[in-house]
Amino acid sequence: MPAIKCIIIDDEPIGLEIMENFAKEINFLKVVAVCEDAFEALEILEGNQIDLLITDIQMPKINGLELVRSLSSPPVIIFVTAHDQFAVNSFELGVADYLLKPVSFDRFLKAINKAKMQIEMRKNVSIHSNAEMVDYIFIKANKKLNKIVYGNIMYIQSSDDFIKIFTADQNQPLIVYLNLKSIEEKLPTNQFVRIHNSYLVSINAVKAVMGNTVELTNAQLLPVSKNYKDGLFAVLQIQKTQ
Repeated sequence: MPAIKCIIIDDEPIGLEIMENFAKEINFLKVVAVCEDAFEALEILEGNQIDLLITDIQMPKINGLELVRSLSSPPVIIFVTAHDQFAVNSFELGVADYLLKPVSFDRFLKAINKAKMQIEMRKNVSIHSNAEMVDYIFIKANKKLNKIVYGNIMYIQSSDDFIKIFTADQNQPLIVYLNLKSIEEKLPTNQFVRIHNSYLVSINAVKAVMGNTVELTNAQLLPVSKNYKDGLFAVLQIQKTQ
């Protein structure tokens, strides 16, 4: 993946310096500009393709929330602030993360990785939207090629050397001699997400997330492993608590 281009905004010089130094420690981040106010950042945004905006909220003239709302196509956002009362409003904007000062490098890195996943998702969606999209896949099973519409797939389970494809319109799963990685590579990344070494789920089929469990619209419960939880939350745009 190409370097992630970011802008950092903070009206406090010390805060600005800390965020810039943190960003320079991450090799896939490219700091295009550091700004002391929103107006300066707007000029940079108008002339550059920016992937990520790391911004304070309480700033003179235009605060961080107002800045993001003013953008017709905002980049992925990370808010950094000393105040927690803006959390609800910021989450409504679909931000990648909300950091409370003082911020440790580990917490900053975690936020950047969340933002990275959102950026990758946006780029994948853009690629698919610019191409002619089909809404089905043909899978060889039971000595024939079976047409499966993406929207009908609920989830896919891996079992030994085969997978089971569970669909909304069939009582029994389709058994296919493929591994989970092979079928994952064939499905659109903006519609399906891995939640476990043994499970791939349709985003549209997810009804709720409870701890380390996903509930589907058909009431089926599936496990979510720790390694895939952040990816699931990023795809579903769920904001994890501090």
